[in-house]
Amino acid sequence: MESIKEAVEYFHKGGLVMWPLLLCSIIVVTIAIERYLYYKTADSGSLFTQEFCTLISKGDVVGAEQLASASAGECARIIRDCTRHSAYMESQAGLVIAKLRNRLHYLGVIVTMSPLLGLLGTIIGMIGSFSIFNLQEGQPMAITGGIGEALIATASGLCVAILALCAHSYFAQRLDTSITNMEQCFSALLEAESRGDI
Repeated sequence: MESIKEAVEYFHKGGLVMWPLLLCSIIVVTIAIERYLYYKTADSGSLFTQEFCTLISKGDVVGAEQLASASAGECARIIRDCTRHSAYMESQAGLVIAKLRNRLHYLGVIVTMSPLLGLLGTIIGMIGSFSIFNLQEGQPMAITGGIGEALIATASGLCVAILALCAHSYFAQRLDTSITNMEQCFSALLEAESRGDI
């Protein structure tokens, strides 16, 4: 309970900039949870890709189709829908990739914006601290205390940016893996089609 009170005190000491930073942190957490749940259902996985490509390379198209029918995820769905119509694979994959990329650019914006908001809060706090020009007794301590409080905004902005960067990097890596898996499956299908297996 004491730590919550301290956190609230620090929040108020950081100034008005802390409110947009709080909003940014809520957005980051919300996007991270939503994207995680979406990727969990949309990604067919590397194991599916390996098994599918192995079956196709052996010429077992029926087994590959059965695997796609039994598997979840967008890659498996595209293969189920387009095995006999490979011309539609590319357009379907483009739509899936767009859905996988959805909302990731917000994380990129927050990575850039949060430290700037923190810096703005620090500058505003320092302007307030240095506006004390009547150096009476004890006022130098007030200036240094004001600078310490002003730095809270910068530290908060950096924390939000680091959180957003971690989330963005994780989902960008998952996006790249999903695209690579789709490309491998589609290449295997096109090869099988050129051999006359399909």
